[in-house]
Amino acid sequence: MSNVQPFDAERALTRIRAFENIDGALLPILHALQEDFGYVDESTVPMIAGMLNISKAEVHSAIGFNQHFRRLPPGRHELRLWRAEKCQSMGCEETISHVEQRLGIKLGETTADGTFLLRDVFCLGLCAQSPAAMLDGQ
Repeated sequence: MSNVQPFDAERALTRIRAFENIDGALLPILHALQEDFGYVDESTVPMIAGMLNISKAEVHSAIGFNQHFRRLPPGRHELRLWRAEKCQSMGCEETISHVEQRLGIKLGETTADGTFLLRDVFCLGLCAQSPAAMLDGQ
């Protein structure tokens, strides 16, 4: 996330317009915005919908369906907690509750100071180590 820039509506519009003549541009646009700003700002949804001649609901659906996309600025660190069946049987929900209390946020939120983004993930194959967590990809 080191190349992430503060959100700028004019820059976002320029990035969106770069895909104006490309078929199937929705996901490439969302990836470009996420790459530039670390998230897809709500103000870009009507811009994208208008340019692609699709509904805002379709844009929201694409953002919400793909766990890669964020709706809020990320924290400097991303903490992911596993929630697959094995992790659930090994107490992940208690771990999640504990971490939420300690950080003062819920899953999907970033701490007020911008330090941590707390996310869940459903399976990355670490059943033998459940419940499992990953900090900044480690």
